[in-house]
Amino acid sequence: MSRTFEFVALLVVDTLAAAISCLVYLRLRYGPQFDWLGIVTPQGTTVYPLYVVISLALYWIVIFIFFGMYRERHASSRFDELVSLTKVVTIGVLVLVFSIFTDTLQAGASRSIIFGYWGAVLGLTAVGRIGVRSVQKVLTLRGYGTHRALVVGWTDQLERLYRDVARYPAAGLRVVGAIRLGHKGGVPPGGSNEEDSQVLAQEIEVRTIEQLPQLIDELAVRDVLIALGSEDHKELDEVLRLCDGKHVTLKVVPDFYSVIGGMARTEHIYGLPLIEVLPVPMPAWEQSTKRLFDLVVSLMILVAGLPLWFVVGLVVRSTSKGPAIYRQERVGKTGRVFTMYKFRTMRQDAEALTGPVWATEDDPRYTAMGRWLRKTRLDEIPQLWNVLRGDMSLVGPRPERPYFVEKLTGKVPLYNRRHRVKPGITGWAQVMWHYDASLEDVRQKVKYDLFYIENMSLRMDFKILFRTIRAVVSGGGQ
Repeated sequence: MSRTFEFVALLVVDTLAAAISCLVYLRLRYGPQFDWLGIVTPQGTTVYPLYVVISLALYWIVIFIFFGMYRERHASSRFDELVSLTKVVTIGVLVLVFSIFTDTLQAGASRSIIFGYWGAVLGLTAVGRIGVRSVQKVLTLRGYGTHRALVVGWTDQLERLYRDVARYPAAGLRVVGAIRLGHKGGVPPGGSNEEDSQVLAQEIEVRTIEQLPQLIDELAVRDVLIALGSEDHKELDEVLRLCDGKHVTLKVVPDFYSVIGGMARTEHIYGLPLIEVLPVPMPAWEQSTKRLFDLVVSLMILVAGLPLWFVVGLVVRSTSKGPAIYRQERVGKTGRVFTMYKFRTMRQDAEALTGPVWATEDDPRYTAMGRWLRKTRLDEIPQLWNVLRGDMSLVGPRPERPYFVEKLTGKVPLYNRRHRVKPGITGWAQVMWHYDASLEDVRQKVKYDLFYIENMSLRMDFKILFRTIRAVVSGGGQ
């Protein structure tokens, strides 16, 4: 089942479940008075069932989106999904109770009606989703909608891992390639290991470690399965480095858990034990809240300060040659290049002779107005448009230019891991460090960025925003 078909199917069954549940609620609430054309309440007001059905259906769709119920759950347990569904439906009904139902229900009948509605929403939605997941599982067993996977390991492990994956078709993984690291511990070629390797090479693409990024792109790989031992630190570091910037999920066999520690979570996919490496720690509801917060704050600042931003643009334009808004290509989430906007703070020909170079704290290329904008960080205001468009977030690793990304990827370990999340206007590295004046500064900032990515939360975002505001008010901006 394709991702699009899965989303549409879930959307349809959830909408039907919400609509039917609403009819159940109206029937419980008004009994014999129920009429499609309208219900006259004891207070003399009229309730129109069709309007209520549409409104509550849209409400539940928004709730499910907010809590990540439409995110891809490839080959996940139906029981786990039911547990998540129970939590979300309970929260959704409580919101309705305290915002709407409390004022309309009679005290004596409210408890049974609320529990009846809760049971209808949960039961009907669960039945619909179990039906979709059951069809999805049948299609997966027949080879439809599987994830293309690549295995990485020593020569004498590849055959075993390849057969283990094939033994669990319900896991939805299809191995299409392998990265051979040679024979572990100096075991010489020959015997059954060499024969197994030749058999494997006839069935899938087998390459060397240097060809890992190329193989991921060529075979459209979604999952990389790593079969390494607890002492193979160097090999794992190399695999992680080569997978940086690739839109793939990394999973290792369980015996490697001691190396990656808290950077992983264990999962069993229909009997196939795997450990996912570097999952995004922020839960779905926090991600939705983070995006909503980005939209509300950005829109408020842009609209409320529109006269000021207009004046700033006029001053920038009149005090130095060049446009008021500076446009520059930057690298965003998953390596996608986008156009970032800023108030221009430097001369128009700032890099005419030098080419791309980093700005420094006392950079002579700053204009007089630009130096003040940098100090107050008002030069970043146009990036709120990037936030509204979804290119950036208020908080995240700062986006870098493609020129520097290409230059630094080979010099700074795990540099591309910064691209796992949306870049931000401000970030942990910005409030904890200074300008990038050397390669060592970049390495230090990458450490801060990786710390933020592995510990993302709304609490940390608010902490970074508070420190940023404090720096701006105190004049400590950079």
